[in-house]
Amino acid sequence: MRITTTVLMIVVMMGQLLCAQEKLPVIKANSNLVSIRDGKVFNKNNWTIVPEAKPDVYVTRSKNEKVTFYTDIDSITVDVKEDTQFDFIILLNGTKKAYTQIKYAPPFIETLKNAHVFNSADNRKIPEFTYQDKNDPNLVALRKGLKLDSIAGTGNEVSKILNLLHWVHRVIPHDGQHGNPQVKNAMNMLKVCKAEGRGLNCRGLATVLNECYLAMGIKSRFVTCLPKDPNDTECHVINMVYAEELKKWLWIDPTHDSYVMNEKGELLGIDEVRERLINDKPLILNPDANWNFKASTTKEYHLYEYMAKNLYRFETPVNSGYNLETQEKGKTIEYISLSPLDYPTQKPDKEEIASQSGTKFVIYKTNNPEAFWEAPKK
Repeated sequence: MRITTTVLMIVVMMGQLLCAQEKLPVIKANSNLVSIRDGKVFNKNNWTIVPEAKPDVYVTRSKNEKVTFYTDIDSITVDVKEDTQFDFIILLNGTKKAYTQIKYAPPFIETLKNAHVFNSADNRKIPEFTYQDKNDPNLVALRKGLKLDSIAGTGNEVSKILNLLHWVHRVIPHDGQHGNPQVKNAMNMLKVCKAEGRGLNCRGLATVLNECYLAMGIKSRFVTCLPKDPNDTECHVINMVYAEELKKWLWIDPTHDSYVMNEKGELLGIDEVRERLINDKPLILNPDANWNFKASTTKEYHLYEYMAKNLYRFETPVNSGYNLETQEKGKTIEYISLSPLDYPTQKPDKEEIASQSGTKFVIYKTNNPEAFWEAPKK
């Protein structure tokens, strides 16, 4: 009797669950593309219906606003509150049920503001940063082959830094849908892009620009800017470039041809932008910032949403040089990772990962911002 009763209870509960699911609101669609109005922002055909995801979750950060899903023949609107978790069904072509959910999550800027502090007292041993000398044969060939002296111009150091930024943004489009060539140095990546009529993702663009700066004797590293969620694989890679004239690092982003300033028009570094976001200090994005000359890059979205998500933690190579990330058997590539104290993965202090190519990746972890943002040594 006990077994029979238990089975009966399970059947009843499953029936109730299925009944509850069938009572969900239903909208119809003949196309698998959906447009979404999220608060004041309208995104056309930016959502793909995926019946296999149960549910397929759309996260909104627009509290006290409306979110509307528009299919090609129907729509549904939700008033978003702090506890919103709205379930509905999109019936595709009259047969396929796509269980969908609209869910509220706090804005990324709130996550960044609530991040724990770094720890300047962290004395875990990490390697010293190095920067390849401009007289290295590969960098000399790069400088001459691309005529970088002419591109950089004859102005002051900052003007040269910005001229090189604008040039890379102009000659290589951003292509976030494809990987970069296997041989990851500026000369080869430029060659492949030209031959195949393609672009590079943000990491590839930052790699090319980094080598151009080093070839000109300008100290530079590329930096992977990462979110708090370790399962979120969407990140952004930009350059930190040291201006000797200003005695500071500068935020340089070839994907968006962008740099950031304070209210006085002074150029800022990545750490300064992060601190100003957290403390509600003014930030100015250069007005000509753009994506592939097709869309303007706005401060409101790029800094306060996209980069607010991706300025939680950072990773950068130990040795900045030519052909750094081309994988080869027996090669070791080292990185240093900086995270605040509330990031869940603090250990091990040194992590080693072997790839199928025979390249070993070593990641040193620290909470010490001074060590991570250390100025280049003479």
